[in-house]
Amino acid sequence: MTVLHCAGLSRSFGALKAVQEVDLEVGAGSRHALIGPNGAGKSTLFKLITGTLRADAGSVTLEGRTVTELSEVRRSRIGMSQTMQHASLFASMTARETVALGIQRHDGSRVVAFPRPRGALRDKADELLVEVGLGERAEVPVPSLSHGERKQLEVALALACRPRLLLLDEPAAGMSPAERARLVQLLRTLPTRITLLFVEHDLDLVFALADRVSVLHLGRMLLTGTPDEVRTSEDVRAAYLGSARREELFLT
Repeated sequence: MTVLHCAGLSRSFGALKAVQEVDLEVGAGSRHALIGPNGAGKSTLFKLITGTLRADAGSVTLEGRTVTELSEVRRSRIGMSQTMQHASLFASMTARETVALGIQRHDGSRVVAFPRPRGALRDKADELLVEVGLGERAEVPVPSLSHGERKQLEVALALACRPRLLLLDEPAAGMSPAERARLVQLLRTLPTRITLLFVEHDLDLVFALADRVSVLHLGRMLLTGTPDEVRTSEDVRAAYLGSARREELFLT
């Protein structure tokens, strides 16, 4: 089953053709990576999928429903959730309060500016924190969390929207090796009912997690395939490194 289908997506900024007629299919339960050299169009394509940007042409379909004209918020309501490269969290809240606020917003409940979660709301928030490995950090203020823990908290916020498609924008950015290892383990343990599409520069993380990889180059889709197919592709090697050796890109 295809969860996400993009057909002919295009977006230009003046004379710059950032994304050109891109087709993309993401299967249910997949851990699908989107990679490419700097300037390939990854961030623009990601924004077209999430609804942050409107496409000049093409379509986006989520589980058979065309969402091309829907806003970012409406896409979230029907099963598409995301984390951002740069975290935007409330410094005045604890981890539990942050997740509780996310639950309230998604459920359409009355949002309390500084919630003191109780009952079912507290239980749900704590369940999500346990799921992302922050069960013991529920009462810690956001500024006291490490960079990696704040990234984990972002994942908990995204899960609060009960997504069927979770989009991660450079989830490992700024992380230490130990934090990246914990992130990979966290994402591996997410249930397969949640499909992942992630943009990532860390190719070690990509090949440790992804079962499908799509490569963008100069705004166009260069290749979609298995990790092994991408590793051995001469076109991918050339796009990243010109005439340099493949082993300089894909360390084995």
